[in-house]
Amino acid sequence: MRAIMVMFDSLNRHLLPPYGGDWTHAPNFARLAERTTTFDNCWAGSMPCMPARREIHTGRHNFLHRSWGPLEPFDDSMPEMLRQAGVYTHLASDHPHYWEDGGATYHGRYNSWEFFRGQEGDPWKGQVAEPMIPEDVKRMRRGAYRQDWVNRQHLDTEAKHPQTLTFDAGVEFLHTNASQDRWFVQIETFDPHEPFFSHKEYKDLYPHDYDGPHFDWPDYKQVTETPDQVQHARFEYAALLSMCDASLGRVLDIMDEYDMWRDTMLIVCTDHGFLLGEKSWWGKSVMPWYNELVHLPLFAWDPRAAESAGRRSASLVQTIDLAPTLLEFFGVDRTGDMQGAPLPIAADVQARRAGLFGIHGGHVNVTDGRHVYMRAPVSPQNQPLEEFTLMPTHMRARFGTDELADLTLADPFTFTKGVRTLRIPGRSLMNPYQFGTLLFDLATDPGQLDPIQDDDVERRMAGLMVELMRDNDAPASQFERLGLPVTGPVTEAHLLVGAQRSLSRENLEPLPKPEDFAGGGAALLVPVREMLADPVTGPILRRHLPILGDTEVLQMIGDAALLDIAAAARGAVPVDKLHAIATELAALTAGVRNPASTRQ
Repeated sequence: MRAIMVMFDSLNRHLLPPYGGDWTHAPNFARLAERTTTFDNCWAGSMPCMPARREIHTGRHNFLHRSWGPLEPFDDSMPEMLRQAGVYTHLASDHPHYWEDGGATYHGRYNSWEFFRGQEGDPWKGQVAEPMIPEDVKRMRRGAYRQDWVNRQHLDTEAKHPQTLTFDAGVEFLHTNASQDRWFVQIETFDPHEPFFSHKEYKDLYPHDYDGPHFDWPDYKQVTETPDQVQHARFEYAALLSMCDASLGRVLDIMDEYDMWRDTMLIVCTDHGFLLGEKSWWGKSVMPWYNELVHLPLFAWDPRAAESAGRRSASLVQTIDLAPTLLEFFGVDRTGDMQGAPLPIAADVQARRAGLFGIHGGHVNVTDGRHVYMRAPVSPQNQPLEEFTLMPTHMRARFGTDELADLTLADPFTFTKGVRTLRIPGRSLMNPYQFGTLLFDLATDPGQLDPIQDDDVERRMAGLMVELMRDNDAPASQFERLGLPVTGPVTEAHLLVGAQRSLSRENLEPLPKPEDFAGGGAALLVPVREMLADPVTGPILRRHLPILGDTEVLQMIGDAALLDIAAAARGAVPVDKLHAIATELAALTAGVRNPASTRQ
């Protein structure tokens, strides 16, 4: 028995031919669907990238206890459990987050691994001189943005592309071990994650007239670009998607060549999707977790169920089901801490009534396949929010000493193997309170354009959410943050859709234009770093928006202006604060132009 997992990052379900995508070129995904079970009701869990991968290892949700971080000492790890059971495990990947502070304990769980450099500003090639950077739409230009342009100089052919090298390694493993038994290989590419960097062969599949600035790396924010720019970025994503399709085809060719369909499991999956202007949003994480982000493509083949080729499954499944599926295939018992179940590849067996998903500090969400309920915090402070960890690192940094100053020890959770964790006050730049609590009926509104208010449905969905949170041994602080009962039933007093309806209407609207602010909004278009460095404007910004003094926030925003940040995180930079800052700075500028007015 052997198993292959092909994993993509940010793969959009609705753009794939098996799920109705009718304008992208992806024949190998169509070919894949003919040989596997296609899951129509697959949902994400913990997000984004590394929290999702932690689920793939552990088979349980983690976003209620922890933000982005490594595997914990108490975590089960599916590849490690397979290795301990005598199954050889190998990882081939170009996913740069595995080799950062917040992902450093994953790859070591495999027998062997290989990594290919150069994706998304990976600190790969050292170059002191500034790289050549074209005029670009992108505004939030962190250090990774400059590094990405350094890296691209070394990726000038498809053969050098990290995705190509990743699949080269995966194909080599399959050729080398085609006659061997009891192995699992994970072939994982960062694509089609942004930036949407591909080569001419794939761009030519999507001819279009465009003479605007470079644009293949959208910021996570509301859309402020022109329709032509939006369409161009969508085509850039599609080109990279088509490259992913070609790489997938290489794996399918090997399976055909060696007739691996007889004895080799195949899973093709992703962690989440990516908004490409739908609902006037780019990216993920900073907006509600709409279906484009969490309703996932999933294909699975089990050689023990040959009759399942080409079938479609309506079973509600999630990312947490991948580890139990692989463990069961190799005859390894899953642990009691795993919440997932083996995928029902051969028959529609309902593994669960509802699925929980979300990001630490964001909406907590639940779906039963028809309704999606997005629960916001009860207060604008989005508190209490806590981190429970023994590995205090963020994505690309260690926790600061200021973050650790007030830590305490928490009692063990049911899944920490009797071990106490650190309890650290948490924080989140992206505050879901601004959007309010949302409820959607996918039967009447599949595009999630018109949230409903229905007390009976909300009570039922909130009840499912509470049940799943309790099963996850969620901390009491999460129930308090959301205004939900730690014990007992959900009642009318716990409902929030009606009470927060005005928030969703206000904050899902587009931002005002610069000219709608005092002084024509000129101050809101200056890079925040410049304004903070100015002895006059710096104190004004810090007084209105103290969060701009956070070093991690400054690292994230790069050269962005206040309007750019508000488009990404209106909860942290609300419109009323923008008006207050613009008005104060416009008055200051007017006083400088007319000194006499300041003496009156």
